Amino acid sequence: MHGNKGQRVQAVGTLTGATGRAISFLANPSYRRHLATTRAGAVILEERFVADCPVPALIAANPYAVYARVARFLHPPRAAEPGVHPSASVSKDAVVPESAQVCAQAVVAGGAMLGESVVIGEGSVVGPDVTVGDGTRLAPRVVLMDGVRIGKRCLLHSGVVVGSDGFGFAREDPEWIKVPQLGGVVIGDDVEIGANTTVDRGAVEDTVIEDGVKMDNQVQIAHNVRIGAHTVMSAFSGVAGSTRVGARCLFGGAVVVVGHLTICDDAVFTFRTAVLRSITEPGTYSGTLGAEKAGLWRRNAARFRTLDETMRQLRARTKPGRRTGGD
Repeated sequence: MHGNKGQRVQAVGTLTGATGRAISFLANPSYRRHLATTRAGAVILEERFVADCPVPALIAANPYAVYARVARFLHPPRAAEPGVHPSASVSKDAVVPESAQVCAQAVVAGGAMLGESVVIGEGSVVGPDVTVGDGTRLAPRVVLMDGVRIGKRCLLHSGVVVGSDGFGFAREDPEWIKVPQLGGVVIGDDVEIGANTTVDRGAVEDTVIEDGVKMDNQVQIAHNVRIGAHTVMSAFSGVAGSTRVGARCLFGGAVVVVGHLTICDDAVFTFRTAVLRSITEPGTYSGTLGAEKAGLWRRNAARFRTLDETMRQLRARTKPGRRTGGD
């Protein structure tokens, strides 16, 4: 702490908008220009910026992470208000502890088991034999299909559907025959799933979302996919069937991954990257090409991967003084 250690704050705010009772943060150096004129009660920042800060400072190596914890402390989510709304439909065969909250028009089907302090938002549906862990919250109009298992302290935003059928059809010309989707969905602890995201049930085995995964709005997870712990996926990303994504991966917006691949731990994919092959080494990956005839696209893609080596050889052949022809 630098400055007045007795400074009190009651809320959070931006460097430009915070008042004397709010705490702000500086994580991106591009906002440094606002630091000198801030009216915040205190600022969370790195030690290198302390000299520029006119108000008390909380020094941290990772200001944004500290800010997140402070914000959660000052602005905690509303606690569950135990009870079942008169308009909710709860099966007599469901397990609903006294600490749980089931809101208006929600449905809890037979065999469902809710943990302590669970919140089932307005109009949400908890299907047959679903398990929801302690402290998990469903926003209004979330749908958990039959047999889904949700861990502890998860947050599912409005419009999320977990356990819908995977896209499985067998071709028998000229028709498509639906393949029964017999697996389930298992979601670990501390997972957050954004609005209108869908997680399909497995065809035979379960689709699995491991602990700590964070998904943005409108993400699509197909059947039999496994997402490793603490992976983060931005909006409009999609993972096709039976792909395995490692732990701590980062997906930028609109990243697409084709099916039956394996993605190693700690892989990063930038905005609109198309992942068409398995990734075996951690690192940052980019790449997308416009639609072409498939044969031409494959040839160009193969050439693109060797472009750097081809250019190196070409430069070596055309160096000044090097003979490139006959006598």
